[in-house]
Amino acid sequence: MLVPPLTLSQSRRAALAASSWSLPATAERLSRGAEVETTPAVLHGTAAAPAAAAAARSSLTAARRFTGFRPAMDPLVAAIDQGTSSTRFLVFNARTAELLSQHQVEINQSFPKEGWVEEDPVEIIQSVYECMERTCEKLRLLGVDVSNIKAVGVTNQRETTLVWDKETGKPLYNAIVWLDLRTQSTVEGLIQKAPGQDKNHLKHKTGLPISTYFSAVKLRWMLDHVDQVRQAVQSQRAVFGTVDSWIIWCLTGGKEGGVHCTDVSNASRTMLFNIHSLDWDPELCRYFDVPMEILPEVRSSSEVYGLMKSGSLAGVPISGCLGDQSAALVGQMCFDKGQAKNTYGTGCFLLRNTGSTPVISDHGLLTTVAYQMGRAEPACYALEGSVAIAGAVVRWLRDNMGIIQTSAEIETLAAAAGSSYGCYFVPAFSGLYAPYWEPSARGIICGLTQFTNRNHLAFAALEAVCFQTREILDAMNQDSGVPLTKLQVDGGMTSNRLLMQLQADILCMPVVRPAMSETTALGAAMAAGAAEGVDVWSLSPGHLSHITSEKYEPQIHSEESEFRFARWKKAVQRAMNWETSEPSGAGGNGDRLAPPTRVDP
Repeated sequence: MLVPPLTLSQSRRAALAASSWSLPATAERLSRGAEVETTPAVLHGTAAAPAAAAAARSSLTAARRFTGFRPAMDPLVAAIDQGTSSTRFLVFNARTAELLSQHQVEINQSFPKEGWVEEDPVEIIQSVYECMERTCEKLRLLGVDVSNIKAVGVTNQRETTLVWDKETGKPLYNAIVWLDLRTQSTVEGLIQKAPGQDKNHLKHKTGLPISTYFSAVKLRWMLDHVDQVRQAVQSQRAVFGTVDSWIIWCLTGGKEGGVHCTDVSNASRTMLFNIHSLDWDPELCRYFDVPMEILPEVRSSSEVYGLMKSGSLAGVPISGCLGDQSAALVGQMCFDKGQAKNTYGTGCFLLRNTGSTPVISDHGLLTTVAYQMGRAEPACYALEGSVAIAGAVVRWLRDNMGIIQTSAEIETLAAAAGSSYGCYFVPAFSGLYAPYWEPSARGIICGLTQFTNRNHLAFAALEAVCFQTREILDAMNQDSGVPLTKLQVDGGMTSNRLLMQLQADILCMPVVRPAMSETTALGAAMAAGAAEGVDVWSLSPGHLSHITSEKYEPQIHSEESEFRFARWKKAVQRAMNWETSEPSGAGGNGDRLAPPTRVDP
C-alpha cells in the first residue's frame, strides 16, 4: 500500500489556505512589521513579538550607550543557517567578520514510526523568512541600514531529502531527515546485490558507503511509496533537492521562476554525484533508478545563483551555498591541506582538508567535496568522520526522558557527578555512522548499578560524544598518516565547558574553541561575500580575520583515558547487530503511513 502525502501538515495547510497564506506574502507582511497570520506552533510564539521587540529595543539601546557602538558603514553579508533543530539568520561585517545580529527559530521534528524522522518543508522555509525579517528589525533598532547587506549565503543540514511540485510550489511529501532509518531494508538489499556484498561498492565514484544516511535511498523510497511524488515525476512536475535547493528555489521566486540549483558540497552527499567529474553521474542515477531531469543544477559554492524576490532583502543576491560541515570548515579558515575542525551539533562531524585531490579512506571515513570557491576554481576535498548523535542525545534526555528541563542543565548535572562511575552510553539511535557504518546498531546504556542516578547518565551522555569523536579522529590519523596535534571545534555544544574539557581529556590533546562559535554561518557568509560580482569579502590569507580562541588542555593521565576508551569500545560491541531489518510492527516499506505525531520542543 502507498503512503498518503503530507499527513503531517494537513491541518496546518488547511488553516494557511483559509488565510490565503503564501511565502512571498508572508515575507512582505513581516517586512512591514506585521504579524504573520498562522499558528503559534509555526512561528514559536510570534504573538509575543511586540513585547520581545520592546525588550530587544531596550537592550540594544543600552548596548549602544555603554559600549559606544556606532552603526557599521562597512558592507554586511548575511547567512541563512538551516540546521536539523533550528533555523537562524545572521549578519556579519564583511571587513571584520563581526557578528552584528541574529535571530533563531527552533524546528519541529516528527517521528511517525520507529526510526523515521521528518520535518515540514513549509515550516522550514517559513522559519527562514521569519528569521530574516526579525534580524532586519533588530538591525534597524541598532540604526543599521539593511541596504548595507550586499549578499546572502545559505548553509544547511545535508542529505535531508525533499521533492516538490514546481508548478504549484507545494512540497509533495515531508522532508525525510538525514537521520531517518526507514530505508534500512533497501540498503541491506543493495549491499547484498553488490559484488562481494561490499557496502563500499560505489565509493570509487561517490566517496561514500551505501547507507541510509544519504539522499539517493531516501529519494528512491519516495518514488516507490508516495503516489503524489511518482505521479508528479511522470507528469514532469516534480523536482528534487536537499534543503539548500528548496530554500534557494523559494527565495528566488519559487513557482514564478525560482532557481533550482545546489552546490558541489551538498551534491556530493546524495550518492548520485561523481566527486571526480563534479556532476551528476548517469550510471549512479540508473543504479538507484532516479530520473536525472528532477535533479538540480550543480553550481560552485561561491557565485551568484539569483536574487531575493521579496521581503526586506528583495534584490539582494544569494551568492554562497555550502553544506553545514563544509561551511564550518571555511568558517574555521581551514583552507590549507591538513587543517581540520570538529563541529558539535545534532550530530558530530570531523572534517580534514585534503586539498585538490580526493583521498579515499581505508578506515571508515567519507570522502567529500568540501567546497569550490567559484566556477573557475578547483574543488577542494575533505575526509569526514560523521557521528549521527551528539547534541541529539541531549535533546533526547530532555524531550523523551525528562531527565533535564533545558539543554543547558546537562552540564550542571554532569558536573555534580564528576564521573559516570562505570556507566557507558552508546546513543546509536540511528545506527552507528563512522567508522562502523552499521545500521543494525541501537542505543544502549550499560554498567548500571543501584548507585547510578541521572547525574551519572548526564555525564555518560557527554562522554559518549567525546568517545565517538575519539573514534573518528583515530581513523582520520590512520588515513592521513599525519596525526593531529590539536582539535579545532565549533558548534552549539562547544558552549558546554565540561564537554570541552572531557574532549581534551579523552583525546589527550588540546581542544581549541573560537570565541565566536558561529563558524558555520560565518563560512556561508564568507562564500557569499567572496563571490564574483559581490566581492566584499576577501579570502586571501593576508585579509582573513584573526580568530580569538580558548584552549582546553588534557587534565588526566593518558592511561586513564585509554582505560575509559577501551570500556567504551566494549559497550559499542554490545550495541551491534540489534536490528537486521525494519522493526516488527513498523509496517514495512510498503505499508500506509500512519498520521505522525508532532513533537514540539
